[in-house]
Amino acid sequence: MGTEQIAAAMERVASVLRRKPQAGLSDDSVATAHWAGGLRASVHSDTGSSVQTDMPVEIGGEASAVTPGWLLRAGLASCAVTRIAMAAAAEGITLQTLEARATSHSDARGLLGIAEPDGRAVPAGPLAMALHVRIAASGVPAERLRALVESTTGCSPVTSAVEQPLPVALHVDVLT
Repeated sequence: MGTEQIAAAMERVASVLRRKPQAGLSDDSVATAHWAGGLRASVHSDTGSSVQTDMPVEIGGEASAVTPGWLLRAGLASCAVTRIAMAAAAEGITLQTLEARATSHSDARGLLGIAEPDGRAVPAGPLAMALHVRIAASGVPAERLRALVESTTGCSPVTSAVEQPLPVALHVDVLT
């Protein structure tokens, strides 16, 4: 879909949501992971998409697929690219280059449940994350492109989920 079609589609949806804000509320697509042996998982959406995960050999996996942590970074980078492309389309900017690279720094002790020497828990998730964006659009000043990228971070669902604490309700069904 081209820039003009994206902008038109976004405006149609925005018009409906301005009139009926409640129409914006919905349950997101469910991700269901099934253990596939070892440290592998097979994850499926209710819309038919799927992905496989595994862990590195050093942790006991076979390194046969991406890790769940990589999927988090992939979600962050792809969501950023998508939201920036949406903003560019809304402003009539035709992009030549758009790339986002998500990086993180983690401590494997958290994954293994190993505490600090003083007993404090080591976080299992990333200790730091960064998003590196490369963007180009012919005839568009650098400051406008930078502002475009910066304006999208608050509208990126994955960035928002990573930046704000979000409790995860846990429900356990034990089969007998």
